[in-house]
Amino acid sequence: MGAMVTEDAEMAELLNAFLASVFTAQASPQVSQTVEVTDKVWMMEDFSLVEAVQVKEQLSKLDIWKSMDHGGMHPRVLRDLTEVIAGPLSIIFERSWRTGEVPKDWRKANVTSVFKKGKKEDSGNYRPFRLTSIPGKVMEQLLLGVISKHMEEKKAIRSSQHRLTNGKSCLTNLIAFYNDMTGWIDEGRSVDVVYLDFSKAVDTISYSIFIGRLRKHGLDEWTVGWIENWLKDRAQKVMISGTESSWRSITSGVPQWGQHWV
Repeated sequence: MGAMVTEDAEMAELLNAFLASVFTAQASPQVSQTVEVTDKVWMMEDFSLVEAVQVKEQLSKLDIWKSMDHGGMHPRVLRDLTEVIAGPLSIIFERSWRTGEVPKDWRKANVTSVFKKGKKEDSGNYRPFRLTSIPGKVMEQLLLGVISKHMEEKKAIRSSQHRLTNGKSCLTNLIAFYNDMTGWIDEGRSVDVVYLDFSKAVDTISYSIFIGRLRKHGLDEWTVGWIENWLKDRAQKVMISGTESSWRSITSGVPQWGQHWV
């Protein structure tokens, strides 16, 4: 039996230790060997420029009701100052993209947890939400646009993909599944259905697998290099009632905008 903890600081440390326990260090040799790297030579003219109008568009989409990031920046501030900061931010983003330099604050996260179900004293019954730098999130959305366009042109995303795909959802996935199943049954065919749920699947995905897939699909070297550096030295701390834990390294896991290609 584990000891019961009641202090916020102890609970924060315990929860952060549990969340960090699911991370993996690197891909297995068998997986990494299957990745093929493209041999295309990329030129500077292949680089996508970051324009102020793109930054304005992303800032205008910020949800003013969301929480502040770990640095105390509120999304409403950035949204209200869009006309003033879009230009400077576009310069910062493009320089970061070209050089591969990623600010440390963009790689840190404050974690808040929401109880799901079961026993409240079980750390595994809480869903973590990571609050990261808002400017960093804007940069990620710009990258997502470039990656999505590239993947669409390469037809890398199959039609069976519904999650995180424009115009599709859990509902469209259910309708497609139901249509296939009933069609086969109407034809008199036998149908077996197997449901799989991978525990902590997103948090355990190896960085090397993710980067390898991006390279395999021919993504430009500036974008891949930026993502590689963004994944280095990531860290998180857990916040409970204003009390925070110590920092722990994030050694695996794929951001939501990258889950299509793993």
